[in-house]
Amino acid sequence: MTELERKIAAKIPGPDTGITIKRTMCDICTPLCHCGIDAYVKDGRVIKIEGTKGHPMNDGVLCTKGSCNRNYIYREDRIRTPLKRVGPRGSGEFAPITWDEAYDLIAEKLLGIREKYGPNAVAFYTGYTKWYRFMLQRFAHVFGSVNYGTESSACFTASRMAWLTNTGKFARPDMPAAKLFVGWGSATHYSRWNVANGVDAFKRRGGTVLCVDPRITPGVQRNADLHLRVKPGTDGLLANCIAGIIIRNGWHDKAYIEKYVHGFEPYAAYVTALDVEETSRITGVPAADIEAAAHMIATIKPMSVENNPTSIIHQTNGFQTARAIFALTAITGNYNTPGGNQPLDFTFCEQGAGFHTEDEEFAVERAPADFDTARIGAKRFPVWSRLVTQMQACDMARQILEGEPYPVRAIYAHGMNHRIFTDPEYLVRAIDTLDFFVDVDLFLTDTAKLADVVLPACSSFEREEFKVYPGGFAAYYTPVIEPLYESRSDARILQDLTARMGLDDPYLSAGYRACIEHVLEGSGVSVEALIASELPVKVANPGPPKPYGYLERGCDTASGKIELYSELIASCDPALGLEPLPKYYEPARRPDETYPFILQTGVRVPNALHSRLHKVPWARALRPEAAADISMEDAARLGIEAGDDICLYSGDGSICVKANPTSMVAPGQVFMYHAYAEADAASLISAGDLDPYSGFPGFKSAVCNIRKL
Repeated sequence: MTELERKIAAKIPGPDTGITIKRTMCDICTPLCHCGIDAYVKDGRVIKIEGTKGHPMNDGVLCTKGSCNRNYIYREDRIRTPLKRVGPRGSGEFAPITWDEAYDLIAEKLLGIREKYGPNAVAFYTGYTKWYRFMLQRFAHVFGSVNYGTESSACFTASRMAWLTNTGKFARPDMPAAKLFVGWGSATHYSRWNVANGVDAFKRRGGTVLCVDPRITPGVQRNADLHLRVKPGTDGLLANCIAGIIIRNGWHDKAYIEKYVHGFEPYAAYVTALDVEETSRITGVPAADIEAAAHMIATIKPMSVENNPTSIIHQTNGFQTARAIFALTAITGNYNTPGGNQPLDFTFCEQGAGFHTEDEEFAVERAPADFDTARIGAKRFPVWSRLVTQMQACDMARQILEGEPYPVRAIYAHGMNHRIFTDPEYLVRAIDTLDFFVDVDLFLTDTAKLADVVLPACSSFEREEFKVYPGGFAAYYTPVIEPLYESRSDARILQDLTARMGLDDPYLSAGYRACIEHVLEGSGVSVEALIASELPVKVANPGPPKPYGYLERGCDTASGKIELYSELIASCDPALGLEPLPKYYEPARRPDETYPFILQTGVRVPNALHSRLHKVPWARALRPEAAADISMEDAARLGIEAGDDICLYSGDGSICVKANPTSMVAPGQVFMYHAYAEADAASLISAGDLDPYSGFPGFKSAVCNIRKL
């Protein structure tokens, strides 16, 4: 082997090897990450990836998912050309067509449906990553439809809604200044590794950690000074009981409450009436531990609280549960104080970077006149519709099938995954009745197979993308390779369709970069400056929030204060029976003789996000088979050993998986691993199991039984 051959084999960049390093980012998982990547490129192909050193998000580190990017973008099942369905829906029988043919067909069908049924008969939906969403929402509105929605109908947004209802702003923990960290269902060692590292560092600095989690997770084992092993679905009762103990003992911050809190009296009357022993019986947490947690929260100040974006709110009582948890910051004076939970304004794509961009304004400034009242789910979930500028997509299948309050005849989607909804086949049946369905995706997913037209999308390595990061950083990534096959970026597709459909909008017509330039007006940074920088640019340094600053100005609530009694909820139709206080009520499903196990679906694993990595060999090899965690006690009682085939079944469906007996799980509970299409745990849950406030699915409010196969 020659020296040059050796260097090429070692993937050493340089003019002699023809290997260059180009910088991009990973967009496989949540926009809360999107870590920097150094892509080693030779002959137009990515041959190696590493984390970008000096990047404010990951500083050279990549998680399991990020390390799979090269395998991900070169998956054999990438969609290579636009496709037109030629067989029955779901058959996967398609014929290649040109982009012009695809655009002409989409324009003809969507404009025809608009002419016949009105613009709201077309729903616009997006899944996977969020970088182009402000454009798609504007596109929907320019078309005339109020019905724009995202997977946020089932991910994270309900947690934000709870903060907005209580305080008017979302809030995040001020970990550097905190002395107590409350991780409520915060399983960060399985997802968001950078947050897990932050908690580890907090513990090393001498901080106290209270974990509330049904499982004994790595975070619990590594960091918890006290672990409350709560039964799933009862967290709201636990939080309210803790509040009652604090108030009965006079540990609440009376001066803070008097000045900044609305509705304390009815809230206090409710929570102080809760019995600790009865709460212990229902939640499974020993009474002594509940008392100890209350004393810890009341006396160790300042305190920051974090709950997982999904574990709490994926309950049919999840919204009120989140409100109850966040109320603890109000009664102890830990909201908008140093070391507590700090209010924040989102920058771009729901990231708190400390400077303002105009993406939210851009998205809705062309909204139709009936925007607030006509969106799918607006009447059924009024709290959602008042706080979120999207349709509640979990109500979409029902409206398609029932035609009430008006017909929905088409869906135009980017990266739609029907498996994120409860009873996925219910949505499949709804899609089957549509006049037209378009899906844009990288891969021919089970959802894409239902479409009439499928369009091939680029990966993040093949497109331009604007991104912001905490601490005031912004970046603008350019392609590191040419688009694979005939793929186009989601933004390019929207630009092309704007022209083909004759929609009148100067920004959409000009394309992604022009839209970002408009969004960045007044921010003090330009696209050109971002492109010229090797690393994300420090746009602004917001610094620590001024103590009481937001509270002194007045909260963005009806009362101008933190609302333990929500005036927004109180103003909703009384016939809906919505409760202004964060009261606990049981989930829709509870164990009984027929279905004695609490089922927790979507348990995160480090190697996957949804189902997108299960067809990447590197990732799939870590957990090749669908499995469920059950307790050692239940396994012994049922004669089940590790690796045995078991059936999980409910009144709505059944799946076959491998058994994984573990001491992490308490008796009477089943934790189903994340995102296995061949064992879709969402099929065990009724489509009607939705939180009445947020419309969120009850993925973690389910019940089931176990049968050994």
